[in-house]
Amino acid sequence: MNDDKAAHGNPEILLELLNYQMPFGKYKGLRLRELPVSYLEWFAQKGFPAGKLGMLLQTLYEIRLNGLDYLLDELQKRR
Repeated sequence: MNDDKAAHGNPEILLELLNYQMPFGKYKGLRLRELPVSYLEWFAQKGFPAGKLGMLLQTLYEIRLNGLDYLLDELQKRR
């Protein structure tokens, strides 16, 4: 990753939040973007899974926690 992406975040992660599907559990097959906040809060308390999925879930949790859902809304509208 180049320094510019590192400094400003990776916009590809936002795209993945729109398309990546939950691979297991109660919400298996649901896109991460559609997961309820309560599920993200549960992971925040119990621990996010390792790897890419954990990083995406934690990113989504931070977006929701900070009221930044509009970023995903706008991106989804443009697609």
